[in-house]
Amino acid sequence: MVDKIRRNFLTVAAASAAAATAQAAFSQTTTSSAPHQFYEKNGVRIRYQEVGNGFPLLAIPGGGLNSRVDAWPAFPINAFEAFKNDFRVITMDQRNANGGESTGPVPVDNPWDAFADDQLGLMNHLGINKFLFIGNCIGGPFGLKLMQRAPDRVVAAVLSQPVGHRPENPNVMYDSGRDVWAPEFRKRRPEVSMATIEQYLTNLYRAQPDFAYSVSRQFVASCQTPMLVMPDDAPAHAYQVAVDIASLAPKAEVTVFPWVKPPELKARTTELARRFLQAHQPPMAKT
Repeated sequence: MVDKIRRNFLTVAAASAAAATAQAAFSQTTTSSAPHQFYEKNGVRIRYQEVGNGFPLLAIPGGGLNSRVDAWPAFPINAFEAFKNDFRVITMDQRNANGGESTGPVPVDNPWDAFADDQLGLMNHLGINKFLFIGNCIGGPFGLKLMQRAPDRVVAAVLSQPVGHRPENPNVMYDSGRDVWAPEFRKRRPEVSMATIEQYLTNLYRAQPDFAYSVSRQFVASCQTPMLVMPDDAPAHAYQVAVDIASLAPKAEVTVFPWVKPPELKARTTELARRFLQAHQPPMAKT
């Protein structure tokens, strides 16, 4: 199935090359100057930003636990800029990301659900019921959890370079949280003990030490949400996990790999993601 989808990708990508050239320019710009806003509920304060018009697209940046709005320009596709002419793009700092302004308790017992609560809470705050989703890096597990929690609300999803468990390096995400995120976080929140953080990281990355962390293979095999998977092969972005998602999910498609270089291929892949999202808007939302 994966090989067939890759062949389909090449056909679609070739047909859309002209439109992709213009679209590629958006992915190279910095984050929009649209004003930051805040949403608060139950002791959680979320900074968010939105730009554009059209059907809502929730765009979650990568960066692990430092997923935040200002990080978008560092990723292969700056989704906040790339799709602003096509959708109402909403992005946010994740709770307690260093360098961001979203804050809240450290949800030791149910961390993936807590992130989903923040994301769905923001959509509720904005009066948005159904929406598209694109997530980079840790945005992959976030998106899968949203599809599990709110299958009637997530219309379709793009998972770009999704994070996943790597058996030959099983602690890569745990170690990143402990060594990269935690020291800076504790400078701001010294009342949160290292023991609490270690339990938090354990429940994020070791409680389900397989696949995409936030959901099981069984869920993905049953998930009816259309998704486009854009693989990577980096320490935290296990290529096999991306292939497994695309193979298991009944309505998944997958891009070629690698796709980040050369620039022309990245532009065509970005265009493919845009067309995928457009194709899965509800009929009345299409222009």
